[in-house]
Amino acid sequence: MVNITEKIKECDFLPFCDALRTLTRFQDRGRNGSDSKWVTRTHHRSVGPVADGFAENKATEYHLGLLKGKLARLRAQLLEPGPGAGSGGGAGFDVSKSGDARIALVGFPSVGKSTFLSKITKTKSEVAAYSFTTLTAIPGVLEYGGAEIQILDLPGIIEGASEGKGRGRQVISAAKTSDLILMVLDATKRAEQRALLEAELEAVGIRLNRSPPNIYVKAKKAGGMKITFQAPPKYLDEKMLYNILRDYKMLNCEVLVRDENATVDDFIDVIMKDHRKYIRCLYVYNKIDSVTMAYLDELAREPHTVVMSCELDLGIADVVERCWQELRLIRIYTKRQSIDPDFGEALIVRSGSTIEDVCDQIHRTMKDTFKYALVWGASAKHIPQRVGLGHFVADEDVVQIVSAWRA
Repeated sequence: MVNITEKIKECDFLPFCDALRTLTRFQDRGRNGSDSKWVTRTHHRSVGPVADGFAENKATEYHLGLLKGKLARLRAQLLEPGPGAGSGGGAGFDVSKSGDARIALVGFPSVGKSTFLSKITKTKSEVAAYSFTTLTAIPGVLEYGGAEIQILDLPGIIEGASEGKGRGRQVISAAKTSDLILMVLDATKRAEQRALLEAELEAVGIRLNRSPPNIYVKAKKAGGMKITFQAPPKYLDEKMLYNILRDYKMLNCEVLVRDENATVDDFIDVIMKDHRKYIRCLYVYNKIDSVTMAYLDELAREPHTVVMSCELDLGIADVVERCWQELRLIRIYTKRQSIDPDFGEALIVRSGSTIEDVCDQIHRTMKDTFKYALVWGASAKHIPQRVGLGHFVADEDVVQIVSAWRA
C-alpha cells in the first residue's frame, strides 16, 4: 500500500507546507481586520497588490502553485492506481449503465435519498429511521417525457469518503459515471453538509457545475516549452507554469492560456484532464417542513437549487422537472414516407445533436447510405426542410431519413 507520508517526503513538501500554514495565518488575520500592520511588517520582501484586506507575498503564491501541482499528481496516483496495482478497495458497485441518462443520488446518511427514489420510480429501496440503511447501489428507472432515466441511489457519504472511508471511493466512482448528480441535503443542516460533500467530490476530480478551463495544452515530441497568453494573466505567470510542467515531466509542449482569470487550479485540471470529470449538479434540500418560510425562500432562490419534502410529498414533481431541464435531453420523432409519425415513442438525444447523431441513435450504419433528411419542427426554416447530416435538431422535431440504398 502506498504511504502518502513517504511520497510527500520524496517530493520535499515540508517547506511548502510551512508556507501554506503561514499564508493561512496571514489571511485569517487580514480578513478579521486585526493586526494588519503586523502582516505588512512581517513581509520584508516585495509585496504584491492588496486584496481582501491582506497583503499577498508573490514568492509564497509561487511556491503554493508548485505545491498544488504536486499534491494533485500524488492524489491521482493514490486514488487511481495504475495498471497492475492491487485494488485494495474492495468490490465496487456492479450496476450497468442503462436508459437515456443516469442520475446519481449523493448525500449524507438519512437525508431522504431512498425515500425520494421510492416515490419517483417503481423501485422500493429500504427506508428506516437509522443511518446507513442503504449499503449498496440501488438502481431505479424514471420514465419522464418519453425517456427512461436511470436513478442510482448510492450509500450515504461520510467525511473522508475521498480517502476510502465508508466505501467512499466506490460511491464516488459510481457518481463519476453519471450525467447529473443530485446532491440531497438536509435543509436544517445546509452549510456544513454542502461544503463537506463538495470538498469530497472535489478531492477526487469531480468538478460541479463548471466548464473545462479555456486553456490549450498539447504535448510534443521535441521543441521545448512554448507558453503563450492571449491576454495578460491576473493569477498566473510563465515561470510558475514552466515549473509545474517540468514537475509533470512535460518538457516539450505548447500552452495557450485564453482566459485572463485562469488560476493555478485551472491549469492543473487541464494537465490532469484524464482524472477530471465535469458534471452538472442539482442541490436538493429535503425536510423543508422543518424550517421557517423565510429560510425556505432564501434556499429556493440559490442557483442550481430546488426544495422538497418527501414526508409531505411537497415539491417532488418540481425536482423531477428540474432534473429533465438539467439533463438537456430532447425528443425526436421519426416518420416513414406517406405515414404519420408515431408520437407515442420518441428518440432521445442530447441537446445540440445533429441529424448524424439521430442516424447513429437509430443504427450505426444508417449514415453510410444517407441521402438527405426532411425535418418538421422548430429547427426547420420551412416545412418540411431538406437538410444534411450537419443540421442541428430541436426538441420534438419530426425527422424522415431518406436513404440512397436500393434493393
